[in-house]
Amino acid sequence: MTALTVTNASVSGRITDVSMALAPGMLAGLVGPNGSGKSTLLQVAAGLLPATGGVSWSGREVDEILIPERGRLAAWVPQEARFEFGFSVRSVVAQGRYARGDDECGVDEALQQLDLTALAHRPVNRLSGGERQRVMIARALVTEAPLQLWDEPLAPLDPRHGIEVLTHARRLTRAGSTVLFSLHDLRAAYCLDFVVVLHQGRLRAAGPPEEVLTPELLMEVFGVRAKQSLGLTLELP
Repeated sequence: MTALTVTNASVSGRITDVSMALAPGMLAGLVGPNGSGKSTLLQVAAGLLPATGGVSWSGREVDEILIPERGRLAAWVPQEARFEFGFSVRSVVAQGRYARGDDECGVDEALQQLDLTALAHRPVNRLSGGERQRVMIARALVTEAPLQLWDEPLAPLDPRHGIEVLTHARRLTRAGSTVLFSLHDLRAAYCLDFVVVLHQGRLRAAGPPEEVLTPELLMEVFGVRAKQSLGLTLELP
């Protein structure tokens, strides 16, 4: 059974007839130029944006899953989190537990993992963009949802925190969750199990990054010439 299946999904003017399937425990990424449909596809996969076609989580059609249960099955991290009110960092992270009974299990651990402990009582609307993104990822972690959908989680992060987020995403998959996120850094794509390449709103290729991200595809989709492998391994000291 697949963890996430998108079948012939279309949103007028954004994506056309896109299908993909992800297995449980897979770390996957959506790549493509700006405007290629990555965020749209993620929102469709999360059940946040109506589309023609179908979306299912672990064999269940998303449209048939009640909203409260969706919060236990999937976690969503938006591309840019905006907060009008000065809730504390800790209270925002704890919101991830609401669908599971508001017991705050794992909140302090998530704060520590995302390097947020020192910021726990700071108003979230006074944080930098990268700090707010880490707050949203911490909130997603505490949901314990088997499907994690993150829109551009690495974009506002410095290199160290970007590596930490990739590390935590990998830990989630080793525990059985499926993680799908969009990204622009093709070097980071080589850390993934599976990549989905979008071009002009259509699926161009899908598969392991070392097989999919060929020089020919990089030229066609991104307009860049690869003189050597983009593969890059980074780790924390």
